Amino acid sequence: MSQFALFGKRRFAPFFWTQALGAFNDNAFRNALLMLVAFQMGLNDHTAAIYTNFAPALFILPFFLFSASAGQLAEKFEKTRIIRWVKLFEITAMAVAATGFVTHHIALLLVVLFMMGVHSTVFGPIKYAILPQALKPGELLGGNGLVEMGTQLAMLIGMIAGNALMRIAGIGPWLASGATIAVAVAGYLSSRSIPPAPATAPDLKFNWNPFGETARVVRITHEDRAVWNAVLGISWFWFFGTVLIAQLPIYTRETLGGDGSVYTLVLTLFSVGSGIGALLCEKLSGRRVEIGLVPLGAFGLTVFGVDLYLARHGMTSVRGLDWLAFLKEAGSLRLVLDLTMIGVFAGLYVVPLFAYVQARAPREKLSRIIAGNNIMNALLIVAAAGFGLGLGWLGLDASQIFLAAAVLNVLVAAYIFTLVPEFLLRFTTWVLVNTLYRVRVDGMQHVPEQGPALLVCNHVSYVDALLLMANLPRPARFVMYYRIFNIPVLRFLFRTARAIPIAGQKEDPQILHDAYAAIDAALADGELVCIFPEGGLTRDGGVAPFRPGVEKILEQRPVPVVPMALRGLWGSMWSRRDSVLRRARLPRRFRARVEVVVDVPVAPSQASAAALEQRVRELRGSMA
Repeated sequence: MSQFALFGKRRFAPFFWTQALGAFNDNAFRNALLMLVAFQMGLNDHTAAIYTNFAPALFILPFFLFSASAGQLAEKFEKTRIIRWVKLFEITAMAVAATGFVTHHIALLLVVLFMMGVHSTVFGPIKYAILPQALKPGELLGGNGLVEMGTQLAMLIGMIAGNALMRIAGIGPWLASGATIAVAVAGYLSSRSIPPAPATAPDLKFNWNPFGETARVVRITHEDRAVWNAVLGISWFWFFGTVLIAQLPIYTRETLGGDGSVYTLVLTLFSVGSGIGALLCEKLSGRRVEIGLVPLGAFGLTVFGVDLYLARHGMTSVRGLDWLAFLKEAGSLRLVLDLTMIGVFAGLYVVPLFAYVQARAPREKLSRIIAGNNIMNALLIVAAAGFGLGLGWLGLDASQIFLAAAVLNVLVAAYIFTLVPEFLLRFTTWVLVNTLYRVRVDGMQHVPEQGPALLVCNHVSYVDALLLMANLPRPARFVMYYRIFNIPVLRFLFRTARAIPIAGQKEDPQILHDAYAAIDAALADGELVCIFPEGGLTRDGGVAPFRPGVEKILEQRPVPVVPMALRGLWGSMWSRRDSVLRRARLPRRFRARVEVVVDVPVAPSQASAAALEQRVRELRGSMA
């Protein structure tokens, strides 16, 4: 099923339109306000600059003050009811804004700006915490991609609409007021169709101290190292995006020589690119939460960020070009490609991170973790503003600031991927597996989202562990023959994945003893452990008898057992059907079609070696 089929589901579509309409209104109101202050009130440059620089700070302030409380609300109470109250609050804010627009009352409009910041602060934890409740695991990445795409396009259309409506002579304030109120009402009506989303922590004791709760929420977000670093990755995305967006007006005027229409074109390219990247995530990942796309996104941001500088930098002698004249200029298509691809790779970078946090974080803490994410995002947005201002004070122009951000992106990404090797590991395995094979996955939803489980699978090739590693929805510890574990090059991946080497009793009793101890410790910690009970690679494509080691593991630590089967690998690259000499040449079945089939978990009391062997044989079928 395509991710677009979610638009036909009540559990997704009303929420999608509610959040998209809210994103539209946020940006329509803010840009109408800036247009009014900067161009229509007759303020001098100094006064207008004060207001335009103060506005973003006022909007971001509620994220620091109320994010922790918003996370508590989303955990303790039913989410749909909160969404409807938030939408009613938005209608009230837009009604107040209408008075400010018509009377040119700046102080009143700044109050509304703060109110819209509160609106986004409260809605934020719900926005991402509700998706895991509404969507199936296989729909999570696609749903996030649609939400990101909808948000980007709604923001873009909102910015354009806010500017355009306010510029209409005589009736601009009235049109902007009417449009934002109408959209707020439409958002409320849409929210009425969102299905109930029960509280995930109804017994949570509400902490009314926003500062104490903020510290507590940050601690909760920091509990899981991988989730924390995913949050840091998301916050870095906001830093990079804020630096980019903040410099675009000056870049458009001074480097591209364009007018307001060129600025709109640049924003459109970036937003459309982000939407495309967000939608590509599901296709590239096979509908799994694939954090292997994150390093790819980070790499693309740097490559096209650097090329944006190389394509054109410095001051231009031409000024006032409209968008059509700009496109006719030499080298403009390269700039169009760079700006679009920065957006595409931004989507590939951030969507898997959001989906990863949703899939990995405990449900009863997810809203507060999203709140912690919002707090960190706000900090990095403020830091990005300081970064841009500081480099500007040092004399760097907009294109040079882009270059600095692109280079810094390499360092930050390397730091994050070093802290959590899982990101780089998933990227490496994703590239290797999708280069060597065309993989079809069936039944992966049977792998438990949380808690320990023993995965048992037939053993066909030297890269079985890599293939499974690239397709499992969460990390697993693989138990593998120590000689395969020590294969050059692959050894780095296996060690990074914390694979467990094992040997036969006669080969090395100590390695065998250590392997059983490591397996038990991993299961005790709630991890997945994958074993190949045949004890070696198949020599004929069939399934060899399962050894009793699986029973010994379950006797020591009774956990659910998930039977799996690999199909189509026999005769492909790295199976024993090809000799070493034959594998040295181009393999017979390069890019072979292979399948991973997963069955429902078996209770430990029923998981004998013979029963599991029979089930894996049935799953594999006649397709070796």
